[in-house]
Amino acid sequence: MNEFQSLLKKYTNEYSRFLSVDGALIHYRIEGEGEPLLLLHGAFSSLHTFEEWTKRLSKKYKIIRLDLPGFALTGTVPDDDYSMKRHLHYLNRFMEILGIKQFYLGGSSLGGWVSWEYALAYPKKVKKLILIDAAGFLDAQSIPLPFKMARTPFFGRVIKYVIQHNVLEQFVREVYYNQSKITPQMIERYYELFTREGNPEAFLLLVNNKHKENTKSLKNLSMPVLIMWGREDRWIPVRNAHRFHELIPQNRMLIYDRVGHLPMEEVPVQTSKAVVKFLSEEF
Repeated sequence: MNEFQSLLKKYTNEYSRFLSVDGALIHYRIEGEGEPLLLLHGAFSSLHTFEEWTKRLSKKYKIIRLDLPGFALTGTVPDDDYSMKRHLHYLNRFMEILGIKQFYLGGSSLGGWVSWEYALAYPKKVKKLILIDAAGFLDAQSIPLPFKMARTPFFGRVIKYVIQHNVLEQFVREVYYNQSKITPQMIERYYELFTREGNPEAFLLLVNNKHKENTKSLKNLSMPVLIMWGREDRWIPVRNAHRFHELIPQNRMLIYDRVGHLPMEEVPVQTSKAVVKFLSEEF
């Protein structure tokens, strides 16, 4: 059994499917019935980050999750293009192939950045938007340490050797406030999916892409937005929640005390209830 077959056996289930989009093979899952809610994970992560949300939200909504290009079981793409423009293209084609014309959209960290850029590019498709500790401000204070590391030439040459099990564990421990939530199985999953052949190099290409600062366009978001943030986020500071809050015309902001970068993992009950309330409200 080769590496990929081993990962498939370990990290897929009865809901797992693969969809070919412009030569990329997107790993995704659809669970539940109701209005569609698409959820996008962050860097170093996978669709598993929304496991607890899916258990709860799939009782009311059709939950769609995928591994973003360059990550986890989706892995590398043929043209090695991990620009924002290309991410939006893959995402749009993915939803078109599934035949879903309108949906709710939520994203964590990098997935949050992709989400708000997508909502700007395709405003008629996104009914409501959920930003969870979202990225997209490109000033030095807003860029997480692993991204800064990955931009150094030395790191690029040695990434395969630098990202050892203990380094990935340290990254995971940084994004959690409540350390008791971290399990050996979680560390192993993050490590095995991030270091899958080709994924570390894809991460380097993503980080070193010449991304354009587009936060000035946030004022053009036309749909209601829910901003969720962990007050103890060590990767993207909580002040960025307030920056989104000030720039987005129609939004609600929720800050969670004693929570880090991944509120949907640390406090899934509280956050999933907030999502149901937000999605069911009239604006």
